Amino acid sequence: MKKIALFLATLLFLATSAQAQPQKLTVLLDWFVNPDHAPLFVALEKGFFKNHSLDVKLIAPSNPNDPPKLVAAGQADVAVSYQHQHQMQVSEGLPLTRIATLVATPLNSLVVLKDGPIKSIADLKGKTVGYSVGGFETALLKVMLEKEGMALSDVKLVNVNFSLSPSLFTGQTDAVIGAFRNFELNQMDIEGRPGRAFFVEEYGVPAYDELILVAASNTLSDPKLRAFVDALEEGVQYLINHPDESWKLFVSGDRASLDDELNRRAWKDTLPRFALRPGALDNKRYTRFADFLLKEKIVGTVPELEKWAVELR
Repeated sequence: MKKIALFLATLLFLATSAQAQPQKLTVLLDWFVNPDHAPLFVALEKGFFKNHSLDVKLIAPSNPNDPPKLVAAGQADVAVSYQHQHQMQVSEGLPLTRIATLVATPLNSLVVLKDGPIKSIADLKGKTVGYSVGGFETALLKVMLEKEGMALSDVKLVNVNFSLSPSLFTGQTDAVIGAFRNFELNQMDIEGRPGRAFFVEEYGVPAYDELILVAASNTLSDPKLRAFVDALEEGVQYLINHPDESWKLFVSGDRASLDDELNRRAWKDTLPRFALRPGALDNKRYTRFADFLLKEKIVGTVPELEKWAVELR
């Protein structure tokens, strides 16, 4: 009996020790660290991930196109992605599922110089519009133009890569599509050339989530994903309740170089756009945007919603 009791006690000790060990979880960001990622870093710095027995590592990618693919290949647990990018990759066959939202509103916008001749979308007729990435951005522009009775053929499109605001400053373009309203507008203002934004969701584009979190579809039953989403929500709550303290956490340590005017402004403008319930899923909203992407031929197919977006249990 003593041997049995000792054996059971040993098993209990080992089980307890295993539970006490935090589980490693790797999150690949979509880009270099910036205020769009604030809830993740607040949750990390405040110890919310640790409180949920998670050892979370946040990694900025060398190639922003790689994170979802690496997650699909099992080389990381979670990736920051974009709703349209996610649906395009799912349409191409990548086994990925949306598990949470970071930024719950569009950031994409059409931007012009505030003191320039473009006062309305209709003024773009015969003008030059720059873009960074074809496909989705030009589809957004197409719908915005149609709202004013125009077509893509009524403007001249030019690929300016990621030199959006510089192309406006030099006169290379009259407008740019794909500018993030929380960054480009602030950058332009800092440089003394203020911009005006036309918001895509006000010109015929269904509202969507700008930044989401995706995981491999075959890992959704892993409890550490639900723990991750719960900790992320605690990070958002703290961020909203304590924005100044959260800012200090965000620019602490090796992120001190982020403490500049552009990031401070972007931080303020991004705060109201974070998802307060990151794990919540609005089925109708997601389906509506998927149908939009299908109609505009951005995706070729739209699988059943539960195959590419879920609310973890």
